[in-house]
Amino acid sequence: MDVLSRPAEEFGNDQSLEVMWAMKAYDHAHIYFNILCSADPKLLKLTPIDDIIYKIFREEFPTLDLHVINENELKSTKEKAKWRPFCERFKTLVEDYSFGTLVRGDASDDYKEENTILVTRIQFLAIEIARNKEGVNDILRKKFYPIEDKEDS
Repeated sequence: MDVLSRPAEEFGNDQSLEVMWAMKAYDHAHIYFNILCSADPKLLKLTPIDDIIYKIFREEFPTLDLHVINENELKSTKEKAKWRPFCERFKTLVEDYSFGTLVRGDASDDYKEENTILVTRIQFLAIEIARNKEGVNDILRKKFYPIEDKEDS
């Protein structure tokens, strides 16, 4: 059994577990970013219920700017109060819905220390599904994997 899926109460403040979590989150972020750079984001399916997540997300957060997410605003008391019930709606629908996941603050840039925000898995999914559907992630293929330039070489 994967140690990261065990109940948190079993571990207390185990630093080795924190390192394992950080490595898993980084690996996930790296793989996802590579997919964004090599495939049309509008065609990506992150879960079987992407359309439901997107619909509810945009009903609850119709004006959230997906291009640049401000971490302080996202994690403000007011926003946490809005996100908590949103996240709980997916408790039985999305596996590991509350698992710590990394999202890019600026959608036009790569994962790096100053552009990475720790969120729950359902927040990551909601934000990235919306970015993909609304074309926000389209710039990444041109910026980080310019096929035309490789073909001209």
